[in-house]
Amino acid sequence: MKVTIKDVAKEANVAPSTVSRVIANSYKISEETKLKVNKAIKKLGYTPNVMARGLVSNKTRILGVVLPSEAADLFKNPFFVEAMKGMSMGAEENGYYIMYAFSKNEEDELKSIKEFVSSNLLDGICLLAARENDRCIKYLKDIKFPFVVVGRPDNDKDILWVDNDNFNAMYSVVNRFISDGENNIAFIGAKKAWNVSRYRLNGFKEALKINGISYDKDKVIETEDFNEACGYEAMQKIISKSKPNIVVTTEDLLAFGANKFLIENNINGIKLIGFNNTPMAKYQIPPISSIDINATELGYQATKLLINSLDNKNNNKVNHYIVDTNFIER
Repeated sequence: MKVTIKDVAKEANVAPSTVSRVIANSYKISEETKLKVNKAIKKLGYTPNVMARGLVSNKTRILGVVLPSEAADLFKNPFFVEAMKGMSMGAEENGYYIMYAFSKNEEDELKSIKEFVSSNLLDGICLLAARENDRCIKYLKDIKFPFVVVGRPDNDKDILWVDNDNFNAMYSVVNRFISDGENNIAFIGAKKAWNVSRYRLNGFKEALKINGISYDKDKVIETEDFNEACGYEAMQKIISKSKPNIVVTTEDLLAFGANKFLIENNINGIKLIGFNNTPMAKYQIPPISSIDINATELGYQATKLLINSLDNKNNNKVNHYIVDTNFIER
């Protein structure tokens, strides 16, 4: 037989309304009473009805996570798995739940967001991408619906966001190789409309500029997607015009594709650098160095930032958080 809130109230010798307030962590209830009620909840194995709580408090404690089309095959791009893991950890720590939605493109993503908002099931939304002139961000900002973005938006004022310093992460690695005497460096990126892609390319350009190395367009390829096929084709285009000593990429999957082309064509002497430090990077032949963006931490800090705002805990009015990166050389 299902345990009810009345059963808990009887066990703790309090009114059912008091149990509801304890579950909602009301400041009006004494610590002694909270301890007594929580002890009864644990003893009886009571599980609060999330939807019923939402009707009473006008809060569901549910967050929606909208995944972009790149997350469709989670096994090929572990970044999203790691980010989702961090989000789940952050939500669970604070008594929140998460609903996920996958999208095929930006239009489909916007549709999912509108459905989430109109359902009245969510307290806030987490986005896993920031684009140039992002329609999803604009929509949520216009209707003043709580949300957070993994990625730095164009206009980040009054927007909650979490990201790495992508400019500096790429700049530091390229500058390091140039300092070691390497100046023949190529670049493979993807999705020019994504802000993260622009920051990483700008970091590459600045490292060349600060070291007096001219920017060669033939050594810079920007593909349509973050996958192995695009990395393969990009490497093929670069090799058709020159042979760099180092190729930096904006995603491990691009580096994997580039590596496949080099192996199939028996081309040696080119060092590949990936981004995201996915588990398969160290199992490539040869192992691929990569910039670890700490994806789990990105997801965790994103939900934490949003939840603090929803629960009025963001006293310092902090609207963003920068997660450190680490260069893993192999």
